[in-house]
Amino acid sequence: MSPYLQIDQLTKSFGDLVLFQNITFGIGEGQRVGLIAKNGSGKTTLLNIIAGREGYDSGDIVFRRDLRVGYLEQDPRYPKQLSVLEACFHHGNATVELIKEYERSMETEGHPGLDELLARMDHEKAWEYEQKAKQILSQLKITNFDQPVGQLSGGQLKRVALANALITEPDFLMLDEPTNHLDLDMTEWLEEYLRRTNLSLLMVTHDRYFLDRVCSEIVEIDNRQVYQYKGNYSYYLEKRQERIDAKTVEIERANNLYRTELEWMRRMPQARGHKARYREEAFYELEKVAKQRQQGGNVRLEVKASYIGSKIFETDHLYKSFGPLKILDDFSYTFARYEKMGIVGNNGTGKSTFIKLLMGLEKPDSGTIDIGETVRFGYYSQEGLQFDEQQKVIDVVHDIAEVIDVGGGRKLTASQFLQHFLFTPETQHSYVYKLSGGERRRLYLCTVLMRNPNFLVLDEPTNDLDIITLNVLEEYLKEFKGCLIVVSHDRYFMDKVVDHLLVFNGGGDIRDFPGNYSDYRDWKEARAKQEKAAEKPQEEKTARVRLNEKRKMSFKERREYESLEKEIGELETEKARIEEQLCSGTLTVDKLTKLSKRLPEVNDLLDEKSMRWLELGEAYDL
Repeated sequence: MSPYLQIDQLTKSFGDLVLFQNITFGIGEGQRVGLIAKNGSGKTTLLNIIAGREGYDSGDIVFRRDLRVGYLEQDPRYPKQLSVLEACFHHGNATVELIKEYERSMETEGHPGLDELLARMDHEKAWEYEQKAKQILSQLKITNFDQPVGQLSGGQLKRVALANALITEPDFLMLDEPTNHLDLDMTEWLEEYLRRTNLSLLMVTHDRYFLDRVCSEIVEIDNRQVYQYKGNYSYYLEKRQERIDAKTVEIERANNLYRTELEWMRRMPQARGHKARYREEAFYELEKVAKQRQQGGNVRLEVKASYIGSKIFETDHLYKSFGPLKILDDFSYTFARYEKMGIVGNNGTGKSTFIKLLMGLEKPDSGTIDIGETVRFGYYSQEGLQFDEQQKVIDVVHDIAEVIDVGGGRKLTASQFLQHFLFTPETQHSYVYKLSGGERRRLYLCTVLMRNPNFLVLDEPTNDLDIITLNVLEEYLKEFKGCLIVVSHDRYFMDKVVDHLLVFNGGGDIRDFPGNYSDYRDWKEARAKQEKAAEKPQEEKTARVRLNEKRKMSFKERREYESLEKEIGELETEKARIEEQLCSGTLTVDKLTKLSKRLPEVNDLLDEKSMRWLELGEAYDL
């Protein structure tokens, strides 16, 4: 296996905060690695360091020479005035820089270096860059290439950045939370795309289905150290627990021996012999192990829900549109006590608008929403993640309450409550601007839950939360004594917490599905197969009719036909040259072997392209 990336003894810190220390790992050709760590452990920082966008304290990062690397940032940004297509040329990569060199040469008198640039453009396939960009954008359902990026939604912007990363066909691709802001269809498209390719991957994601289906190895940063697991996410969970259990046993044994050695240390006189000094040194090493603390602390969600009555909310004949775009079309629904609903649908179908109508942030065009008197909403939204950057973490919570009721007669101070959410005393007195994206979301979740809501409305709660926090949130929501609505693209999360789905198909078409997301996906696939089977005879009939008809070639087919003519000519020339060299009797053994392998490849390509050229010529009116 050819090594692509090697990291040796890498250390990164911000002042007194050490993110990781002397970490070492490598990624080879074909490896698909998922990077897992708690929020604030430096996952995004590590990817930025590897991509050369951030510095580090010490260590070495070595890429294989001439390796083509792609990087999808967690929150991509582009100048707002750029068009979608221009954005694909904005972030400098090797191909874009080559195109710029070529354009500068063409604009300069005498065209310096043009011959070399032309050869490089051919080798890098840079002539096809724009066409390739349009093709990938279309697959990602972005078809308005002239639209300014300032008008794009978060999901559309993420897809433009994803296209930017895929266009150059990198050998090694780094992805930072690739599924954030992508709807379910796009997530599944990306999942299938990555599974089909031979790309080597290093990615950070909280989407556990995505991680399980795409990655074959897991790298975990825990307590500033790196641990590698040769398996997918399910295998990692099993082996991580074994590691934690073994470490716990080691610490317990060290503690037992430590007590004995501590007594000896206290009894021994100061003047010790050589053996006593050796034992003393061993004691201090033992003390280090015994005083270790497992860094496996979890967020502990202990918050009681207020009493909720039998009437929750009723919607009656709701209509909502934005111009020609229909969101709700005569929608009526009665929400039941303790109901847990998931909302799914593609971006732009109205999921967040429906939530805002329920919360009173938007007004319906007509119809009514009647909410019960005992309902106490807790609303977690994308827009709600706004804090005073210069405020301390503890003060954010103090502004809401000094003491929090967690049920069972127990109350916690603001500081104690924050510790339940893994905010150490040091972090509590730190400023908000120093928090990572995931830590901010954890703080926001803390501020929502501490108000003791009995009806939680969570709009994309999983973005940027680490997997450990997600697991705990899932367990809390399963036991939550109240009502729940979740809008999420995290399929695993939806499967764990909801009883049924409200499916937004667009155009005001909303359907209630009795099951979780996996049930819904299975049903969709089964229905698609049935529809395909029902249409197959008609398709075959149509295909047979078309074979006997002539029509004009499309622009794309004409381009393919002309390209095939050129490629066939080049292959025939290459074939003749190889045959001539093989008959010359002057070749070395290595050259003879190489050409002998290439000849059948050329013959196969000739057959394939000639057949396609003939098909196009016979089927269309040229």
